[in-house]
This record gives sequence, C-alpha cells and structure tokens, in this order.
Amino acid sequence: MKPIDLVRFATGAIVAHPMRSALTSLGVVIGVAAVVMMTSIGLGAQQMVTSAIGGLGSNMLIVSPGASRGGGAGFVSQGAGTGVSLSDTDAEAIKAQVENVSAVAPAVRGGAQLTAEGGNWNTRVEGVTPDYLIARDLTIASGRMFDEREARQGKKVVVVGATIVKELYGDADPIGKRLRVGTVPFEIVGVLTSKGQAGFGQDQDDIVLGPLQAVRSRIVGRRVRGDNVQTIYVKAAEAEDLDRVQEDVTNLLRERHRIRQGAEDDFTVQNMASIMEAMSASTKTFTGLLAAVAAVSLLVGGIGIMNIMLVAVTERTREIGLRMAVGARRTWVLYQFALEAVVLSFAGGVIGLLLGIGGALLMSTLAGWPMAIASWAAPTALGFSMLVGLVFGAYPAWRAAQLDPIEALRRE
Repeated sequence: MKPIDLVRFATGAIVAHPMRSALTSLGVVIGVAAVVMMTSIGLGAQQMVTSAIGGLGSNMLIVSPGASRGGGAGFVSQGAGTGVSLSDTDAEAIKAQVENVSAVAPAVRGGAQLTAEGGNWNTRVEGVTPDYLIARDLTIASGRMFDEREARQGKKVVVVGATIVKELYGDADPIGKRLRVGTVPFEIVGVLTSKGQAGFGQDQDDIVLGPLQAVRSRIVGRRVRGDNVQTIYVKAAEAEDLDRVQEDVTNLLRERHRIRQGAEDDFTVQNMASIMEAMSASTKTFTGLLAAVAAVSLLVGGIGIMNIMLVAVTERTREIGLRMAVGARRTWVLYQFALEAVVLSFAGGVIGLLLGIGGALLMSTLAGWPMAIASWAAPTALGFSMLVGLVFGAYPAWRAAQLDPIEALRRE
C-alpha cells in the first residue's frame, strides 16, 4: 500500500465519523489551549514585574528608612517612606565618599491636587534634586530641569509628566504657565519625556517633580521633618559595580548612624538588579507550575484518545477483518489506526493553539496584562499533541493489527 493510500483511508475514516472524531480531539484541544493560556499568564506576569522594577531605573539602589523585613533582597522595609533615619547629609556623604556612583538623589513624596486653567487633577508629587533624572533614567521632552541653585533655594518651579499636560493643558504648551499644587503656586519649567505604563498599570507620566526643599516644606509638611528624606536613589556607574556600591553605601550609613556591630540597620538598601533576578526566578517557577498543571489535562486527553480508539477498533472489527481478507497486511492496519490518532491529535493541537492564543488575548485585555506568547509555544504544543496521539494511539492500533481476520468476519 502506498503512503498516499494510507493517508486516504485514515482521513476517510475520520471524516466518516465526525462526532467521534470531535470527541477524540476534544481532550487535546482543551489540554493545548490550557498550556498556551497558562504559560501566557506566567510570561505576562514576568513581563509586568520586569517592567515595574525596570521602570525605577537601571544600575540603581534604593535606600529607604527602616530595617529590612522582606528577606534576602530586602524588598520590604519596616517604616519605609517615613523619613526618620535618612537625611540630606546622608545623600551628600554617599555622593562624596562612595566610589563608582554616577548620581545620588534624595527624595520626598506626597499626593496633592493640582489646579490649572479651571481644571484639577490628583497626582503624586516628588521633591527631588536635579540628579534625580540621571538616577531614574528620565529625560526632558521640552523646557528644562530646575538647576542646583533653584533646588537649594527651594524655588517654586516644577517639571511635569505628559499625563499632567494632557489632563490640565490639552494641546497647549505648559512651559512658563502656573500650576497650583495644593494651595501653593508653582511655575512649570519642563515636561518629562513620556514613559507610558509601567507594570501593574502604573502611569509613569502622572507625576510632578519639584525642588526637594520646596516640596518638603510646602507640600509634604509634617510627614517629613527637618532635613529628613524618604528615599535616596543611588545610581552605580556600571552594572558590575552595583554589589560593591551597595556594600559601601551600607557600611557608610552604619558608620554615620553610629550603629553598633551586630545591631540591626535603621535603613534598607534595595538592589534593583537582585530584586529583578529574584522576582524573575519566582515568576519562571510560577509559569512552570502553571504549564505542568495544564499539561496534565493534555495527558488526560491522550487517555481519552486511547479509550475512543479502542471503541473504534471494536466497532470496525468486521471492516478490519474484510480488509485483511482481501490482502491488507497487519502493518498497514497498524499504520492506519496510528495515523488516525496522530491526525486527530494534531488537529486538536491546532484548534487548541488558536483557542489558547485567543483566550490569552482576551485575558490580557480584561486584566490589563501584557500579551505574552512564547516563541516555543506553537511548535511545542503541536509537536507534543502529535506525540500524545502517537503514544496513546499505539495500543489501539496494535490491537487492531492483531485481530484474526476469520474471527473478525464472524462478528456482527
């Protein structure tokens, strides 16, 4: 028998029993769709975490008040943001004494209502120094950043994000215009280059930057006293310097804060690279677990193929006996039933892949997650579905090939 005849017989048997063929493929459809959707969810979560952490800036350390309570990476700090144990002078000391540092930017933050030209908008306001742009990898789209003199004197000038411009000024040029932050009037001197959405849906353009002293005294108020700051951003000159810079910053602050040997730090130094590695490893594990759970349904689909193919062998016993009686070899029968199982599995894999991609797209739209389909998803899903068909179709095919043609013809 020629291969083309084998394919013709196999496809003919599949088409002749559409309901049975659909039920046979259903398990594979569900299994492949589940694998594609679950891996998409995991990869989307990984992209969101990477985007959220990467949006803070590269080669960066974040120093916060309060001792670490988050374990290895120091991701959570007790009292972080209270502005108790860090000050302007700590930032100045880091800049002066720690090597391989390209920028140090102390900061305070708070929420405020903005008012301009009859409109209002609630946003976050950060009091920073000019080095903040370098530390956070930000650039100016129009206008300028306030300078060191303006920052030191607490001048009432601000740089705003693109969202602020859109919501309060529309298409008008905001440079030189007045913006009331809370009850305090400021002049807009610059607009940040748009960075869009970060991970978890955070709008990176919905922000106002003002001189540290002005925001601390006029906006944040009682939440930060004296020369205290809530955060110090430290940018290492190169990625390979980051661990050494973290160690040097920790040692310097312990010395400045007179912390005894063995005592707990009253600050936390978060290494963004380490946090990103830890979070990426966690999300990869999460993705693998989701894929493993979904793969179980694919194996269940394979068992379904075997059961229905065994039923098909029983139903087609006389057909098999007749074909053997007119000269069909056992190997031809074996190949035909094995091919039927593989074709049904492959068809189920194609449908499942399309449904999985569609489901992943729908979920990303509803949840606001990034759409992430791995490059290996399609070939792996189709290849594995064919393998499932071959493995679980092998036994029914062998059973069909072992039938005695005389006994088969006797059956009703």
